[in-house]
Amino acid sequence: MERIWVRNYPAGVPAEVDITQYSSVVALFEESFAKYRNEKAYVFMDRGLTFGDVDRLSRDLAAYLQGLGLKRGDRVAIMMPNVLQYPIAVAAVMRAGFIVVNVNPLYTPRELEHQLNDSGAQAIIILENFAATLQEVITNTPIKHVVLASVGDLLGFPKGAVVNLVLRKVKKAIPAFSLPGAVRFNAALMRGKGKTFDKPEIGPGDPAVLQYTGGTTGVSKGATLLHSTIIANLLASEAWTQPGLKRRPISGQLTFITALPLYHVYAFITCGLLAMRTGGVNVLIPNPRDIPATIKEMAKYRFHVMPGVNTLFNALANNPEFAKLDFSQFRIANGGGMAVQEAVAKKWLAVTGCPIVEGYGLSETSSGIACNPTDNDAYTGTIGLPLPNVEIRLLDDDGMDVPRGQPGEIAIRGPQVMSGYWNRPDETEKVMTPDGFFKSGDVGIMDDNGYVKIVDRKKDMILVSGFNVYPNEVEAVAVQHPGVLEAAVVGVPDKNSGEAVMMFVVRKDPALSKEALAEFCVKHLTGYKKPKYIEFRDDLPRTNVGKILRRELRDQMIKEMAAPRSVPN
Repeated sequence: MERIWVRNYPAGVPAEVDITQYSSVVALFEESFAKYRNEKAYVFMDRGLTFGDVDRLSRDLAAYLQGLGLKRGDRVAIMMPNVLQYPIAVAAVMRAGFIVVNVNPLYTPRELEHQLNDSGAQAIIILENFAATLQEVITNTPIKHVVLASVGDLLGFPKGAVVNLVLRKVKKAIPAFSLPGAVRFNAALMRGKGKTFDKPEIGPGDPAVLQYTGGTTGVSKGATLLHSTIIANLLASEAWTQPGLKRRPISGQLTFITALPLYHVYAFITCGLLAMRTGGVNVLIPNPRDIPATIKEMAKYRFHVMPGVNTLFNALANNPEFAKLDFSQFRIANGGGMAVQEAVAKKWLAVTGCPIVEGYGLSETSSGIACNPTDNDAYTGTIGLPLPNVEIRLLDDDGMDVPRGQPGEIAIRGPQVMSGYWNRPDETEKVMTPDGFFKSGDVGIMDDNGYVKIVDRKKDMILVSGFNVYPNEVEAVAVQHPGVLEAAVVGVPDKNSGEAVMMFVVRKDPALSKEALAEFCVKHLTGYKKPKYIEFRDDLPRTNVGKILRRELRDQMIKEMAAPRSVPN
């Protein structure tokens, strides 16, 4: 197929990158550990770890994990926000020959139990702040080994001890838990230090990461990302950033503001691994929702790169303190996860002088597969051009290519695409074409220059601040309430999060209140999945075969919300 977009690539960006230059992500790690040994790799709460530190600590943890009797290819879950232990754990798991299972630390017990069982993880490395969630479900999972981290573990004495004391006793940020047999993170490092580390042979076709995502069935599935898959995405992303970084000279070590969570594939590639490849330093922000604390941390650095989502860019750009920061070295702001609004892009550019470069990707494509040129200040309202090694087709309902300029489902082929859903060949078959294109479920239009604009979503997925919410999952939780007869969930526009979850409910118990139902949902759904709006109905619209018409409910609600004084309560 003709890749018309290549002719509009910025100067110096190749149509293809050589993904064979690394046999695995581990080979990349080891190259960078040697090449940048004395440079800082990660900074957290003013404590820095060098590439050499990450090498040494991850080697010790890898030896400890091997000593547990885990076999090559076993899955190890990592459940923590942006703290120093996260990159050490990732490197350790991969270096030991195991597979990383990224887990959202805000998961409810129900969500965590499903992911641990589906992945078959036998070990988990978890921050103690979330240990109470694990305690509730661990006996129902295959987990045999728990490594328990504390925020202050690697901050040195006395700072680390003070931080842990404040979190436990003053802020009460760590719910009581009991996990008999759990080994503390620092103890695991010490035990591994005295053990022999057997370096396994890891090839490009070996699985590296299970990145969990929802599906039209509402069942969370693990996108299997091979070592070659991740390397392909990383190298294409690196090639794409170069024009933006070279537009004006930069000074000092390449510095990334890592406010997005590393357990999400977007930051995993564009912060964690891109900085590893380029010898950059990640400034770890554990809670970007705390805007004053985020700005205070950013003020300490002359940073160059910051991936983010529309909601974060908007909150920062409208904070007066943010405008006081030093943006003289700021070169690239990647926007992804959700649509970047034009008003936000213009405000951001006016405040920082650095444009938001919008892109697009999915867990199934190991992050970004399209992006606007990084040397361009213009807001295009598109997701840009397909990246190197990527092919994009727009398909109709019969799987045929639509004419240029007409809407069609975005289908993606390239080495960045997952090998399939973990242990779910039936689900994999639903999203792959016979010739190897992944069907995204998003509907787009490609113009004559190869730029793609997303115009609709084929599936019913809701996008809340860059996180996927699947209606079936929320509905399945709601109908477990004894007062609910049936439920339908849709996404409605929201100025803060892009979309918000709205639930329509037919009650079995007329006395059921919205407050009681919302409280029930909070117990079983992580924050971004819970309904923002609940509306009771006597019945729900259906097709002639009885299927609930979510789209009709959504269109009706959008029309009502656009009318004066018609916002749901």
